[in-house]
Formats: sequence, C-alpha cells, structure tokens
Amino acid sequence: MLNLSLFKFFLGFMCAFILYYFRKTVVVLEKNIIFAIVFENMAFMIMEKSKILTGLLMAAIVLCSSCGERKTVLTKQPTRVRTEVLASTGDAGSQTYVGIVEEREATAVSFTGMGVVRRVLVDEGQTVSRGQLLAEMDDTQARNLLAGAEAGMAQANDALERYSQLHDSGSLTEAQWVEIQSKVAQARSQLAVAQKNLDDCQLKAPVSGIIGRKQLVAGETARPTQAVVTILDISSVKVKVAVPEVELAAITGSTPSTIWVDAVRKQVKGGLIEKGVVADALTHTYDVRIHVPNADRKLLPGMVASVSFAASSLAQTERSTLPVTAVQRRADGSLFVWSVAADSTAHRETVAVGQTVGNRIEIVSGPDAGRRIVTEGYQKLSEGTKVIY
Repeated sequence: MLNLSLFKFFLGFMCAFILYYFRKTVVVLEKNIIFAIVFENMAFMIMEKSKILTGLLMAAIVLCSSCGERKTVLTKQPTRVRTEVLASTGDAGSQTYVGIVEEREATAVSFTGMGVVRRVLVDEGQTVSRGQLLAEMDDTQARNLLAGAEAGMAQANDALERYSQLHDSGSLTEAQWVEIQSKVAQARSQLAVAQKNLDDCQLKAPVSGIIGRKQLVAGETARPTQAVVTILDISSVKVKVAVPEVELAAITGSTPSTIWVDAVRKQVKGGLIEKGVVADALTHTYDVRIHVPNADRKLLPGMVASVSFAASSLAQTERSTLPVTAVQRRADGSLFVWSVAADSTAHRETVAVGQTVGNRIEIVSGPDAGRRIVTEGYQKLSEGTKVIY
C-alpha cells in the first residue's frame, strides 16, 4: 500500500516537472541541481521496490542535467543596407550643367491708387503692346473729384476776367491782383490732379511683352504697389546655371556654350555671360546667366535646359557623385553621409555638395574616393551600427 502511494506521488511529480520544463526556455543550473538531489533521494527510497521507477528517475536526472547546459545568447543582428563605392571621374570633354530658362525682364504693373477693380482685359500668355489697356478700376469717385475741380477752374477764370478790367483801370491794388492770379493757378493745379486720378483708373502696359501672371480679377480691391499683372519680356531670355566655386574662374563673359532645351527640342548657342558674385551658402555655387536669343518666343520661363561649356575653358577636375538620397541633413543644417568602416560599422561623415545632375549630386568634400557609402537602408542606422551589404 505504501509503495503504491509513493508510485502515484512520483508520477504526479514527474508530470508537473515536465510541464514546468516545457514552459521555460532558459533554466538556471542551480535549480536543476536541487531537483536532481530531490530525485536522487526519492530514488534511494524506492530503488529496492521497483526497477522501473529507478530507470525513470535516472532518465529524469539526465534530463535535468542537460537542461543546465542550455543557454540562450541574445545578439543584435547586423543591419542590411545597400552601398556604393565612392569613385572619382575626370572631366574628359565639355562640362554639362542643368539650367533654368528665365525671362529677360519682368515688370509688375499696378494701380497708383486704391479702388475696386472693374475688369481685367488680358489673360495669362497673351501678348500685349506698350500703351495697351490692361485693366480698369471703378472711377466714380475720380469723376466726381474732376467735376468739382472743373467747376473751381471755371469760377477762377470768371473772377480773373472780371478783376482784370478793374486792374487795367487802376481800381485794383497789386496785392489783390496777385491774389486773384494765385487762385486761378490753384484751381488749374487741382484740375490737373483730378484729371490724373481719373486717368489712373485705367491701367496701361508700360512695356511690350507677354502676360506672365494675372494676380487680381474683377471685384477685388487693388492697392498701390500691388501687382495686377506681370509682363514678361522674352524677346531674349537668360539661362541660369549653378557653377561650383572651383570652376567659376574658368568661365568668362565670352566662354562658348551650347544650350539644349528638351521641352521644345531646340538647341541654341549661348551669348553673353553674367557671373554672380554671391555664393549659395549651402552648395557653395555661383549663379551664372547666359543670354540667349529667342525671336520665335519658343523658350519660356521655367523650362529646363542642359548647358555645355567648351572643354578648353574649364579646368580638368576630379569629381565624385552619389545618389541624392544618400546625403542626409543634421538638425544644425550640415550635410552628412553614412560610410562603412573596415569593421563593417556605419559612421557619419560630413560632406559638402556641388551641383545636382539628374538623381545624383556632386560631392565636393568629405570621404575620399574608394570609401563605401550607404545608399539605401540608412534610416535604420545609428553611430557604430554593424551592417552587411
């Protein structure tokens, strides 16, 4: 009877132990030793009674011992990224830049006074001539002022005619005669101002060109210096390109250039060149504008152009480029890229960039040629992160 009770107790204990083992992945060695000691004592008590129980106990002891040898080591896996080896290429032929077409001149046209716009007579893209009526403002108040000025002028002229007879007969003093003449002059001045105010209710084109933008429509209130329309002169245009500082000195006012505008499938020769004197603080490039004839008016502001300067006028320089997305910006505005060291760890390196061509950007200073740069997957990186590529 005692042996049967011990046997049931042992079986229950074994089931509980097995459940406990499968719920835990890491078992502390010291706990396994305690369990082993318990099982060994129980085995000593019942070894004489049952060989079957002895075999089960020994199997449990072996199982507990093996559990103590299992340990889980958590290690951070390297981050997978895509990289590109930074390479330098020399300028073999003419240097090409991306440019933007600009108008020769832009004139913002506005009313000189404040009032409600009655109508705008032109549309964007319409060709206008100098003196052409562009818009009208409500002139009710201006006409009333003009009518009052005309009445004052008529009264002053009548007084002058009557008093002139008295002056000629000697019945009017010189002081009184001067006063009459002054009133006539004041009335004439007020009439001229009233007439000018009425004329200013009509907005006329000061120059010939094309309407680039219409900023007010009928019913809106116009204010002095607020542009109603902008007139663009595109009889000739300018193509603006950004040139790195190291190449600016090689470009002169007469450097030969060829310009291709893909939007109109047209190639033209560039003319006079204007060089800017203020650099872009971020890219360290200078604006260069090339004058281009545009008699057929096909080149329009905003079109993208490809500009090539003659190879003989440019210094042969070594340049490296990276995908635009590989260059990141810090909170302070400085630019950097992620480079991969020899031990496969990622590190930030500050760079300075030049012009952008397509989806790539020139690296003016920073990592040397041959360095491996992360181009994709940089969002998951931090300083010193292990990477694979």
